[in-house]
Amino acid sequence: MSVVRRDPEKRLRLGRVLVTALVGAFLLGLNTSGAWGRAYTPPSGKVFQGETGAPATVYQRAVGKHPAVVQVFSAWGEYLPGIFATAATAHARLMIHITTASGTREVITPGSIAAGRGDGWLLALGQAIAASGHPVYIRLMAEMDAYWNFYSAFNSDGSTRGAAHSTAAFRQAWRRVTLILRGGALAHIDQVLARLHMPPLHTTHDLPAGQVAMLWVPQVAGAPDVAGNRPRAYWPGRAWVDWVGTDFYSKFPNFPGLNSFYAAFGGEPFLFGEYALWGADDPGFVRRLFTWVGTHRRTRMLVYNEGTTTGGPFRLTRYPRAARALRQALASARYPSFSPDW
Repeated sequence: MSVVRRDPEKRLRLGRVLVTALVGAFLLGLNTSGAWGRAYTPPSGKVFQGETGAPATVYQRAVGKHPAVVQVFSAWGEYLPGIFATAATAHARLMIHITTASGTREVITPGSIAAGRGDGWLLALGQAIAASGHPVYIRLMAEMDAYWNFYSAFNSDGSTRGAAHSTAAFRQAWRRVTLILRGGALAHIDQVLARLHMPPLHTTHDLPAGQVAMLWVPQVAGAPDVAGNRPRAYWPGRAWVDWVGTDFYSKFPNFPGLNSFYAAFGGEPFLFGEYALWGADDPGFVRRLFTWVGTHRRTRMLVYNEGTTTGGPFRLTRYPRAARALRQALASARYPSFSPDW
């Protein structure tokens, strides 16, 4: 106590931390809303491996193992049955990367999501997740600190894209999406939205509480790397995130940046939302990455990006030596072929 009395600034900081914690607990509610998420991690000591882009059979031929997770890239408003069919056919858990663009056209801004103008599709998505009967991973607006994504707050020259694309709008959009997809009592969700200064939901019914986990996956450094575009600026708060991760490619093997990012965002399970060979047949990259995974025990998932184009830059058929190294790494029982629900 005497230390606190001698340091009024420290006392003020401690008070702010306490108030923040209490407000967060009140907003999220510790009751029936489903607001506290679950990560749906693999069994103890295991790491889920998976793929995106190519059919699961293409990945399995390359690495000798069935993917436990299949990722689908989805534009906002996309037809939902097709998204869910991919993973069901593969007998794998589904990860959905949600983008706000359809091709080169922006469908919705983060500001509009926060304002509730995308609620219809989100409500339908929440219904589909619950109906699937399986855990679903939502990789929402990944690489948000990269200018090539519409939902980033910055252009390549460091200029901002305005209020509808600001980091504040992104954080609010994330929270709204999370509340809807986690589901629960409508009255409670609307109360939380009101306290977050967002409009109520456009529905009259309670929401199904499906098995959903929210994956926050920026780059380890912003592009452009300016102060306002660093990963922390897009962080919505721990209560709104179930996994933390990043994307990692052999063409840009930034292991020092990866180490710093991993240390800065502790507490949640860690994943690689995308990783891949790019540009050179580099088995050393595979071995180094899997050594890193083995020594960073919060890492519980990694998803190889095969790309959607046959013969594209990430396809393992282009990198036979690296594919053999990946096959050897994934042969370990630590990387199961199926999730427990399949």
